[in-house]
Amino acid sequence: MGRGPRSDDEVLVIGLGRFGAAAALELGRLGHKVTAVEKDGFLAEKFLGRISQVVHGDASDAGVIRDARAGRFHIAIVAIGSSVEASVLAAANLVDAGVPAIWAKALSPEHARILDRIGVHHIVRPEADTGRRVAHLVGGRMQDYIEFDDGFAIVKMRPPTEAVGFTLEQSQIRSKYGVTVVGVKAPGEDFTYAVPSTKVSAHDTLIVSGPTTLIERLAARP
Repeated sequence: MGRGPRSDDEVLVIGLGRFGAAAALELGRLGHKVTAVEKDGFLAEKFLGRISQVVHGDASDAGVIRDARAGRFHIAIVAIGSSVEASVLAAANLVDAGVPAIWAKALSPEHARILDRIGVHHIVRPEADTGRRVAHLVGGRMQDYIEFDDGFAIVKMRPPTEAVGFTLEQSQIRSKYGVTVVGVKAPGEDFTYAVPSTKVSAHDTLIVSGPTTLIERLAARP
């Protein structure tokens, strides 16, 4: 038998600017049924046929949210980037509708605090997050960097000199720096899970996880 419909397969996206459109289209590609609410008639029409359902309306109006039956969605994304007021009102309407998982784009720290106070569950700050990520990547050993809200990060990085030519057990990266090497990739090969006997070469790429401050300490080593 095929899989039946699930509530978390349906996602409501508020706003079809660059951020919202990218989220909506990717969610659709991943198999979700996406309903989008867009105030701008031109944008709403542009995405007809590309998104499961497009509603032309202002999500800061509680009536529009009711008409969209927002309460039936398990997940909603507030992607409004042109107005803090419109974003907050739309988010508040979704909170009132009882959507259990609300994600919202914040334009500033103040905006993020307001969204948090009204009950938004996940707050995204694309520019700030991207800026921090670039700062870690520019001129350093890190090749990719993902930081989580709880001060935890996963990075892709070149190995420090002290690890080259040794197994992970011999170099004692974990005991010295408090981080874990979870994977190693040799040139031209797939990533493999790291074990104590994994030997690191100068051309390998490491996947390292741990507290952000401790990963930064490791990355600062020559």
